[in-house]
Amino acid sequence: MPSVVMLPQAEWEGIKHLLNEVKETLQSRSAEEISSQWIESAEARKMLGVSAKTWQDYRDKRVIPFSQFGRKIYVRRADIEAFMQQHYISANN
Repeated sequence: MPSVVMLPQAEWEGIKHLLNEVKETLQSRSAEEISSQWIESAEARKMLGVSAKTWQDYRDKRVIPFSQFGRKIYVRRADIEAFMQQHYISANN
């Protein structure tokens, strides 16, 4: 049988506030971890929706920073997102 715990309203509000702070911290940390992830070249191309040739041109012209180990190319997700944001075209109101 489940037990019931009763708390004063002020104490319950404090717990709710603390839980919301923990939730926000975890969400922001998760977003930071995702943006700092290194992804492979094929996934970067998919994110940008560009052909292999265009992706090669971007690398040759150093349009997007990347790292290369042998034949493997890696890009930070944050750099892809920054590139997309720089090329964002807003709608006319």
